[in-house]
Amino acid sequence: MTVASASSPLISLTLPQDRSGRLAMQAMAAVAGSILLALSAKITVPFWPVPMTLQVLAVFLIGAAYGRNLAAATLLLYLAEGASGLPVFATGAGLAYMAGPTGGYLVGFVIAAAIAGWAADRGLDRHPLKLFAAMLVGEIVILGLGAAWLAVLFGAEKAIAYGVGPFIVTDLVKVALAAAIVPAVWGFLARFKA
Repeated sequence: MTVASASSPLISLTLPQDRSGRLAMQAMAAVAGSILLALSAKITVPFWPVPMTLQVLAVFLIGAAYGRNLAAATLLLYLAEGASGLPVFATGAGLAYMAGPTGGYLVGFVIAAAIAGWAADRGLDRHPLKLFAAMLVGEIVILGLGAAWLAVLFGAEKAIAYGVGPFIVTDLVKVALAAAIVPAVWGFLARFKA
């Protein structure tokens, strides 16, 4: 096991020293993260044109716990699973589903996870307000790309009314929750280290 430095994400606590062991553990973490994303997609509130899910919370938790590279790889694995037809998305699967109303949000998830991971790689995951700020940037990316794609499909007015407005408050709660959970885990682990 490696020792986490002041600027290492949580996943670094579980990674072995040897290269093959590290790669195997990262692959297992990516699969576990994609399963978490799939499960969070199934906890849904029906909404048009995009359902409300717990995916934003999962995206930011994965980003902050895994670091930029592993988080982005995990989200890309999740998208590849969905593109191949596995039922990992909220209400569908396949490339046609990904080109539908949720397409912009799905792309935004990858970038948002990478932003949260970038923050964790720099030790910001130990500070709730700094982590919240980084995750807020990621949330803006998610909603921005989601709305941009919805605007292509349905027009700008509907994109804002149905693709941004209903999600602002609930997504801010999810971002705040993620920004509180990760530093709390670090604090909890620090008690055992002392």
